[in-house]
Amino acid sequence: MKTVNQAVTGIVLETRKSNADGLHPVKLRVTYNKDRKYYTLKGLDNKSLYMTPGDFANFLTVKGKTKKEKAQKKKADKKNIKPGIAGNEKVKTFFTDKEIKHLRIHIDEIEKKAMTVINEIKLFSFNAFEENYFSKPKDKDDLFSIMETTGKEMREAGRISTAVTFENGLTSLKAFAGSDKFPFERLTVKWLKDYEKWMIEPRIPKGKKKTRVNSLTTVGIYLRNVRTVFNRIKPVGVPYPFGKSNNGLYSIPKGKNTKKALTQSDVAKIANYKAVENTVEEKSRDYWIFSYLCNGINIKDVARLKYANIDGDKITLVRAKTANSTDEQTTIDIMITRQIGRIIDRHGNKPGTKDQYIFPILHNSMTPQDEYKAIQQAVQTINHNMVNVCKAIEIENVTTYTARHSFATVLKRSGASVEFISESLGHRNMQTTQNYLANFEDKEKMKWANVLLPETDN
Repeated sequence: MKTVNQAVTGIVLETRKSNADGLHPVKLRVTYNKDRKYYTLKGLDNKSLYMTPGDFANFLTVKGKTKKEKAQKKKADKKNIKPGIAGNEKVKTFFTDKEIKHLRIHIDEIEKKAMTVINEIKLFSFNAFEENYFSKPKDKDDLFSIMETTGKEMREAGRISTAVTFENGLTSLKAFAGSDKFPFERLTVKWLKDYEKWMIEPRIPKGKKKTRVNSLTTVGIYLRNVRTVFNRIKPVGVPYPFGKSNNGLYSIPKGKNTKKALTQSDVAKIANYKAVENTVEEKSRDYWIFSYLCNGINIKDVARLKYANIDGDKITLVRAKTANSTDEQTTIDIMITRQIGRIIDRHGNKPGTKDQYIFPILHNSMTPQDEYKAIQQAVQTINHNMVNVCKAIEIENVTTYTARHSFATVLKRSGASVEFISESLGHRNMQTTQNYLANFEDKEKMKWANVLLPETDN
């Protein structure tokens, strides 16, 4: 048994369980702050290791016993379990003394690995131990291996959206590379350009009927993750491929994200649309309006609102996008208008205790994975129903994203300062807001283009 950073390891025979042959599993026990977890060990044949009490007593007699193991041996002797004596049911053994010695060396290596993993964990937790102990050996020079590990770390941390971008990106990169391994030295400017070209070329995926074209936005998301991994690992001897294209480097595309924004009158049409009461359509419309009125927060932030976020006549929240940051968390204050209050009254959970979610999208017992799926489903449902709403009121189709941009644009056109809009959106710098407001719809562009030189009859 070893103590490292307050975590304790030990090898034990779990006599409370047995297989069909009456053998008991040999397990690695990890103890931390009086909590214990047991992990079944594998023998030299790579199968789960089982022993008789006699075998385990033999195991404890091998060189290298600790105080705890000596106590276990003494206890075994008191029960008249004499190792190596055949013919007695209590002392039955399955392993020879030579096999036991080899097993001792094998198990010592297993425990040594557990100790090393524990020692490398800055803040011990069983989840962190399992993630590192059971993960397959990763090649530190292999981009794909590190991306896979990073995706798992994101899931472990509950950052499911980020994990999905790593996983989807890895699948795409592997498909282009035609390999499950990819040394960093292959990551050149030419390779990145070829990958971008391959991504945006129209093609029919295997097993599908429709042609698919990936956007430059998708390419940018995947390759920013690659850049993140490269910056973290800093592979020795590999030239840095990312940077400005005029310097001969690869510039990650930002993509053309055409931002749609409704006019104030179109938003009013949505709010006044007569949806049938207590229907999914009514709830979808109200969630869209709620997002718009609440500073354009996205549906993930809407879903995660709890009654504890309500303080008098305002809602205060930390954006989910910055919640994992220790020094850059963005807090948003939203004033509760009558329209916001009515939506909460109409669709909010009752009785509305502090630890309860406001809307019935999430519930407290959900895992991060369940939460991610529930939010994705909510977004899909809202967008699907908004198609019908927009068709009925004869405006161009909108999505949940349109609510955020409409909030910012309506404020801008109504005379609000960029500083106020930036604070309301939860942006950390003004440039982000300036970029956000840069694209207006074509109708607005045409309006100001005509101002330059009005048409005449001549």
